[in-house]
Amino acid sequence: MSADSWKLTTYAPRPIIEAALIAHEDVWDWDHDVVISGSEIAEDKPDDWRLEAWLARKPSKADKAMVAALFSGLAPVFTTEKLPQVDWLTTSQQGLEPIRAGVFHVHTPEHPALSEPGLRDYTIPASQAFGTGQHATTAGCLTMLSHMKQQGVVVRNCADIGTGTGLLAFAALHLWPRALATASDIDAVCLDVVADNARENGVALGAGNGELTMLVADGMDHPLLQVRGPYDLIIANILAGPLISLAPDFAKHLLPGGHLLLAGLLETQEAQVRKACRRAGMRIAARLVNGDWSILWLRKRSGTY
Repeated sequence: MSADSWKLTTYAPRPIIEAALIAHEDVWDWDHDVVISGSEIAEDKPDDWRLEAWLARKPSKADKAMVAALFSGLAPVFTTEKLPQVDWLTTSQQGLEPIRAGVFHVHTPEHPALSEPGLRDYTIPASQAFGTGQHATTAGCLTMLSHMKQQGVVVRNCADIGTGTGLLAFAALHLWPRALATASDIDAVCLDVVADNARENGVALGAGNGELTMLVADGMDHPLLQVRGPYDLIIANILAGPLISLAPDFAKHLLPGGHLLLAGLLETQEAQVRKACRRAGMRIAARLVNGDWSILWLRKRSGTY
């Protein structure tokens, strides 16, 4: 949001904000010009949270009512603030500290690379796409991918759905360098973001083994995603609501015994996601919790087609 931008903010205990975030995922006609997030106010106050909503316009009564409706009959009090003309996603990611997760080290250009044996270094600048590596879900996926490799998982064909910066697709190609790899995102801005990041990190783009094919798609709804399957591995670091609705599609496009790596869900949402995956014929192989977030490794049952 680089033009006029506004922000609504309200404060409440953590369970109330988390419930509002979960409710947001179930609103299918949500105005996507309104972007919301929840976070703790300070590290020493983990139970005091705020919900923020960003808009590229002055919030109307209808906008406030739409956000307030997430609070299940409560009446949140909003403060309204006009923001300076900057790209808030990029700004929020600047100066992020490097992270180490599994065999990976991820940093923004402001921080130096690490040259250690067995460690793959990625430079991912602050951008207009999600997934610089510092978020707990992305870091958790890097850790789980490393664990899957250690457990002997073999991947010949993988897809990263909702790739953002491309980082998780890059990581999969590093671990399985001869695989076919497809990355997709619903946001067309990610085409250039992924291309730039691939160039910066020496990742080959293309349609062959060891190369990454990038495309714009809503979930699995793209002819190329469908024709390049079935997959040994599908990665999806998105949100709990879409993960639940996409579980049957993921299962459909996985080989029997194939692997599904899911993230973007709060630990409180894990049971719902696992239930949807179980109904689609997938079972849990491993899980980890990073902060408030669950990262799930599931496998498609061998007899399921």
